Amino acid sequence: LRMLQVKLIVTGDDFGYCPRRNQGIVDCFLAGAISNVSLLVNGSAAADAAKLARRYSIPIGLHANLSEGSPVCEELKTNSSLLNQDGFFHGKMGFRTALSKGLLNMSEVKQELKAQVELFHELTGHLPPHMDGHQHIHVLPEVRHVFAEVLEEYGIKYTRVPIEPGLHNCDWIPPALMDFYLRVEEDSFNTVDVFTRHGIRWPDIYIGLSTMGKNMSVSTICSAIDSAIEELAAKAASPRSRAVTIELMVHPGYPSVPPVGGCGQGPDEFSQSWERLHELQTLIKPELQSHYKSRNIQLCSFKDL
Repeated sequence: LRMLQVKLIVTGDDFGYCPRRNQGIVDCFLAGAISNVSLLVNGSAAADAAKLARRYSIPIGLHANLSEGSPVCEELKTNSSLLNQDGFFHGKMGFRTALSKGLLNMSEVKQELKAQVELFHELTGHLPPHMDGHQHIHVLPEVRHVFAEVLEEYGIKYTRVPIEPGLHNCDWIPPALMDFYLRVEEDSFNTVDVFTRHGIRWPDIYIGLSTMGKNMSVSTICSAIDSAIEELAAKAASPRSRAVTIELMVHPGYPSVPPVGGCGQGPDEFSQSWERLHELQTLIKPELQSHYKSRNIQLCSFKDL
């Protein structure tokens, strides 16, 4: 295994959520602990995040959001199937419920996704090299097709497919959350063909569900990476000529302090909790960096692939 060259993309999600999230993500990047960020363009501090990315040359992609806060497309801010009675997106579970009841208009989904790509372009001066979905909405039935069309139209090459090796063995994940993760996994399996048909690519390995928040430690990250590489190497018939690529999804930051933050509705509980800071403190630990070195793991971003 030592001989395998591994390219690890450590993506800090939810850049733009609030000033304290932005600061934590920048601190992590400057410490060499993350190598890539994913921007919420409807986040309350999105413009500030884009400026920071430019100032520090942080590789940045788009965290497409259809579930939290308000749409960025003017026409959809009123009277759209994407909104609940309070005029906000339906929420992580609410979006899934509305979708399963056939209440979401896919042309509005497409309109909003395109508006987010356009706003990303306006804020950063370039198109996103990668685009994924906040709360994994991009792998949901119907949405996956529209999402793939938008990526293809804009020539966005890379996405995230949240199928995490070894997820089933993680007995520290509470049953309700595991239930959600297994649904995300099933949706992801059903998305592979769709993304492939549209010429979209993603790293060989995805990690991030089992290592989120309080479950993150140097050892959970290291063992997730090691066992995923072993599993991949065992599956491969011949020795790999190219590097193995891995995306590790992380959510570092300093806790949000209401009312500042969020995507139009104020910050959620996870954002206000100590778990964000815990991720930040874990990611910058020197033991983690030395583990990467010992395993021939090189941090990079999607645009380096």
